[in-house]
Amino acid sequence: MSGTSDSGTANNGASVVLLEDGTLLNVVQAGAVDAPVTVLFTHGYALDHRTWGRQFELLPAVLDQQVRLISYDHRGHGKSGEATEETATVEQLGDDLAQVIEQLTPASTVVLVGHSMGGMAIMALAERRQRLFGQRVGGVAFVSTSAGGAAEVQLGLPTLAGKLVQELENVFGPLVRKVRERIEPVKTAGLRWWLFGDGPRDEDVAITAEMVWSQWPETVALFRPAFDRHDRTAALTVIQGKPVVVMAGEKDKLCPASHVSKIAEICGGGEEVVMRGAGHMLPLERAEDVTAQIADLVRRASS
Repeated sequence: MSGTSDSGTANNGASVVLLEDGTLLNVVQAGAVDAPVTVLFTHGYALDHRTWGRQFELLPAVLDQQVRLISYDHRGHGKSGEATEETATVEQLGDDLAQVIEQLTPASTVVLVGHSMGGMAIMALAERRQRLFGQRVGGVAFVSTSAGGAAEVQLGLPTLAGKLVQELENVFGPLVRKVRERIEPVKTAGLRWWLFGDGPRDEDVAITAEMVWSQWPETVALFRPAFDRHDRTAALTVIQGKPVVVMAGEKDKLCPASHVSKIAEICGGGEEVVMRGAGHMLPLERAEDVTAQIADLVRRASS
């Protein structure tokens, strides 16, 4: 069951997907329901679907074909239903993604775009639902993510949980718990340094802060253990043969650009894109460049 209707040629705005365990996922979509390609966006840890707001604005304008756009909030994030200790796992996120594909895109080719934890969910989908992945997915964009190796380099999510989250808790925690409705400049300072590269736009930092603080502290605490166990290197072999682009920021403090090469190599020669001066929040920092890469994947999936 979902909030989507197939009675028209377009279905824009918010809807929901009802998962098998009763959890409701908040979904935002745009474009023609019967478009031959659907781009399905998955966001990162302690963020929500607003990560992809600029791609929703830009992508239709740079494509010369119809495309459907879908983004959603992971369980425990944004406006979706709560997660529990049992369901706050990368495996569960992969299963959730499978249900979103099955319910909302029963026919079209799907291009998957995952930022940070969202990229990990795509890897879990490939690992756990290989037939679905093979039949339905026409291309994958991994943005600021990793297949594993957190113990060696402390991928953004464990780092965020280990260093950033501890620092934010020490400095900002009491204030955030008392005053959640406003995002003061002092509360964005740590996020600006950790998550962005050179010269980020103030509005991008502000919306990122809004997303992070809205997940504090429940989501941060629930999902933190899942990333210590993340190793999806083997899962990437399932993706071999599909168009893949792997993007990273040159100055990403949380997910080193070295992970781009590893993912691309295991996927069988995916395209590597390292964006100069950028940090972890590429969908906002380099919105036009990220959109251009996604548009190329859509064209390749359509050919």
